[in-house]
Amino acid sequence: MNTHDKGQNVEPKSRTQKKKEAILLQELGERLVKLSSQQLETIGLPKEISEEIRFAKTLTQHGAYRRQMQYIGALMREIDPEPVSQALSVIEGGDYKKARMFHQLEYWRDELITGNDALLEEIIIEYPNTERQRLTQLVRSAQKEKEKNRSKKSARNLFAYLRQIQDTGKGDPGAC
Repeated sequence: MNTHDKGQNVEPKSRTQKKKEAILLQELGERLVKLSSQQLETIGLPKEISEEIRFAKTLTQHGAYRRQMQYIGALMREIDPEPVSQALSVIEGGDYKKARMFHQLEYWRDELITGNDALLEEIIIEYPNTERQRLTQLVRSAQKEKEKNRSKKSARNLFAYLRQIQDTGKGDPGAC
């Protein structure tokens, strides 16, 4: 059956299509429940949905959690999910980027401790405000600790300095 809206034929949604949309909204709600409270606030959801998401985080029984997810999905039908989905993608993408940067710093630290001088030069070229003397001193200190099987305090200090270098950015005058 077609309904007429100003002379245009509009097909009603099939039951299958409605179910698919409901499942997608429920999955969006599940992704929202996994966010921290601070991340959730940045999305700007209606108060009722935010409260229900916080409540879902407290549930421990599977059946109750599943019902709550269905309810959140139903509430999501009342708002436009596209801005929420985009904001969620930005937040989740940021987490991936942070993890990738963290792994890069770990790699740099481990390579520098094993004596990769080429990487040392690469870092100094890529980040011109790096204090060469401080960096080499931290590397030597971490290497000595590793040889003597002591604590990893110097390795942590090296990691912290590498993070500082990376945070100040490429070619940032006056950084470090």
